[in-house]
Amino acid sequence: MGELCEVIITAPDPDWLCAFARSLVEDRLAASAHDYAPGPVELPMAGQVHERAEGRVSLHTSRDRVAAIVARARSEHPYEVPGLPARPIIDGNPGYLAWIATETGTASTRMHGPAR
Repeated sequence: MGELCEVIITAPDPDWLCAFARSLVEDRLAASAHDYAPGPVELPMAGQVHERAEGRVSLHTSRDRVAAIVARARSEHPYEVPGLPARPIIDGNPGYLAWIATETGTASTRMHGPAR
């Protein structure tokens, strides 16, 4: 199993973000997308800190898919510089980790949900 990671994406429009994350899963760039309720964020703009609500999604994927996710975000994301930090997944439920690897791999048969 290759290196797995979690990629976090935020955006000002939660509906856009949900559709964007779904497209990443449909295209097998991510095994799953976990949508979080919109919440406040503080951002520095024009020398001041502004607060606004943003949507947040956590993607579970393989490390070799991150560059494609970043490229897609650069072309489609409403922010000029979208934030997409990736964190390694170092351990967890072996069945779930295998499922992530299968869903983002090149295997022609996809599983229906994480293995139990």
